[in-house]
Amino acid sequence: MILEVSMYKLITCDLDETLLDDSGVMTPKTIGAIKAALAKGIYFVPNSGRSYTSFQDNLKTLGLAGVADSYSISFNGALTIDNEHNAIIADHALDLPVAKQIYDITMTSGGAVHVYTPEHGRIWHPLPYDVDYLSQRGVDFEVMADNTPFDILGTEPVMKIIVALPTMAQRIALRDQVVQQVTTPLSTAFSSDRYIEFNRAGVDKGRGVVALAADLGIKPAEIIAIGDNSNDLPMIKAAGLGVSVANGIDAVKAQAQYVTQNDNNHDAVAEVIEKFVL
Repeated sequence: MILEVSMYKLITCDLDETLLDDSGVMTPKTIGAIKAALAKGIYFVPNSGRSYTSFQDNLKTLGLAGVADSYSISFNGALTIDNEHNAIIADHALDLPVAKQIYDITMTSGGAVHVYTPEHGRIWHPLPYDVDYLSQRGVDFEVMADNTPFDILGTEPVMKIIVALPTMAQRIALRDQVVQQVTTPLSTAFSSDRYIEFNRAGVDKGRGVVALAADLGIKPAEIIAIGDNSNDLPMIKAAGLGVSVANGIDAVKAQAQYVTQNDNNHDAVAEVIEKFVL
């Protein structure tokens, strides 16, 4: 019996609103499809804006936690880890003085300000809709008082700062304010219809996965990237096959080479794997 070999060697996938349904879980069909791809020797690399610590349960469900030669990308490409030991392969933290500048500006926005180091999340001025969203997905974080100084972080590297604001107009206004006042170039993106995100310049999900793939001897043309929001655009553009799930924003659908028939609540990722890999 001759097994058909997929032209794709690595699948990289956003989590929230892409791999996970609206309740923050993977469906049995999606789990089965990913495991079938893994059995064919395909890499499956979560590529999230969140910390890798927040999706360890998802890795366990897929049989990828503590497994050699498996990888995850987090903080929009700022951190790449080896799943076997959670060892850092690549990190691109914000310079601390720049992180403090961003923090000082965003603290005046009225939004929930998140500051993420590799293993810790802290939220100043938490808002109920944001806390509920994170708690539903098992994201651990420490709530900080509004007057808690940035210096509480000490010398911990800051991977990214994000702010939850209820409207896109507010998020755009804050992005523009930060970009204008912080003289150091930054990477910015929007996600989950609630966040404006700030990373070190040059950091994005696309560069993160292309660098990892190069280390594995995999070409960009051999990557499938699946996402739904603007922080997924760089990996969708960089991959050989860029995919938007049906619930993706219009800008992502416009750049994708394939748009799924199904949304994140109805096995969109399984649809991609069944069509292009299995």
